[in-house]
Amino acid sequence: MKVLILYAHPEPTSFSGALKDVAVEAIRAKGHEVTVSDLYAEGFNPVAGRHDFLAAADPTRFHYQTEQGYAAKTGGFAPDIAREQARFAEADLIIPIFPLWWSGVPAIVKGWFERVLAFGFAYVDGARFSTGFFPQKAGLIAVTTGGTAERFSETGVYGPIEGVLAPVQKYVFGYLGMKTHTPFVAYAAPRVDDAARVAYLAEWRGQVEAALYA
Repeated sequence: MKVLILYAHPEPTSFSGALKDVAVEAIRAKGHEVTVSDLYAEGFNPVAGRHDFLAAADPTRFHYQTEQGYAAKTGGFAPDIAREQARFAEADLIIPIFPLWWSGVPAIVKGWFERVLAFGFAYVDGARFSTGFFPQKAGLIAVTTGGTAERFSETGVYGPIEGVLAPVQKYVFGYLGMKTHTPFVAYAAPRVDDAARVAYLAEWRGQVEAALYA
């Protein structure tokens, strides 16, 4: 199996960084291949624009989806997008690892979705959800939160974590026709003690290993 880790944290010693390191170790220990897209370290630009394309379908009026479709047909994506698309295309399992930020993914991850999972490459009209291009791929989210599990409960102020993560779980993975694994959530990661962090990492390793054979 080939795995792509989409890692989004600017600090290597963060708990998100620890989750990434454990995932890489677990995947390699089981004899599988793993590539890490380290978005901050690689300086990934999350902002879409004409710089995403080597040529223009319409140089007089910029319509992003039209330009994506044209680039998909002509091989005209900018090198950073083409690199990430190749990584995505090769992967059987995609693992985004990120801290929850304003009840969503960090902007750098959202920008990766927008620029890399382009019209014509990742989806077209009539190829979404049950008819999506990638039923052979699976997605596994790993997220850290500042809030406790209680805050993300049915009665908590944020509501269930499933709703918070739906923009990725359903509207990225599901939209593309991918299978989905239950997300891993390290609640209140900055607040828990070392023993709790060790337990989180052990749980995460088990979840990664299970996803390799699901």
